[in-house]
Amino acid sequence: MKKLLRLSVNGKPREDAVAENALLLDYLRGTLGLTGTKQGCDGGECGACTVLVDSQPRLACSTLAHSVAGRSVETIESLSAEGNLSRLQRAFHEHLGTQCGFCTPGMIMAAEALLRVNPHPDRAAIRASLAGNLCRCTGYVKIIESVEAAAQEQPV
Repeated sequence: MKKLLRLSVNGKPREDAVAENALLLDYLRGTLGLTGTKQGCDGGECGACTVLVDSQPRLACSTLAHSVAGRSVETIESLSAEGNLSRLQRAFHEHLGTQCGFCTPGMIMAAEALLRVNPHPDRAAIRASLAGNLCRCTGYVKIIESVEAAAQEQPV
């Protein structure tokens, strides 16, 4: 059974008929076509589906869409402006924080949440904020260096 879901996605108000048991991940990817949010483990363990709900990281694969009614959801697509990468996206590119790229949107969204509350985190804070995000390609060094580089750059 579907019911009306009202929320903000990437700064735009939305109102869609959504199945009561639909996951936020399926709503974002299937209904809205926001495919930057990845379906990895499908069990809340890899972090590839991390989005921000009211600026807090949330796993879209284990969140019911209707549980975020009336709230603000941000996906990786929200970070770039007018075709320009955000400081985190640019840092991941310039500092080789991306290998295959599958985990990158979730990593960047988790890091974005951190930088909003702690603009100059130390390595321990970065590691803690990314603890729920798994990468099978790297040893995390370049990912952490990418977040550090973004933290050193002033937000635009």
